[in-house]
Amino acid sequence: MIIVAGAIYVRPKSRDAFVAESLETMSKARQAPGCLDFVVAADPIDNDRVNVFERWDSEVALETFRGDGPGSTLVSKIVRASVARYTVSRSGPA
Repeated sequence: MIIVAGAIYVRPKSRDAFVAESLETMSKARQAPGCLDFVVAADPIDNDRVNVFERWDSEVALETFRGDGPGSTLVSKIVRASVARYTVSRSGPA
């Protein structure tokens, strides 16, 4: 399993537009083969932070969906990002 998680920082007045523009990508991802979860959400505390969380059943599924990555409209709104990819070998109930 692959998890992609972290924070993207945008200008505060761009955050809601960033999340709204991510809705189509979220919908497509959740329908993509191998996607177990995909969310882009406004942080409830920091008005310039967007939280991202993706869970994929394999690296191949992630890379097949991701292709070239986000479009230039979204990228232009990003001030900085701290997002990492995690490879999970085991998981179980919390």
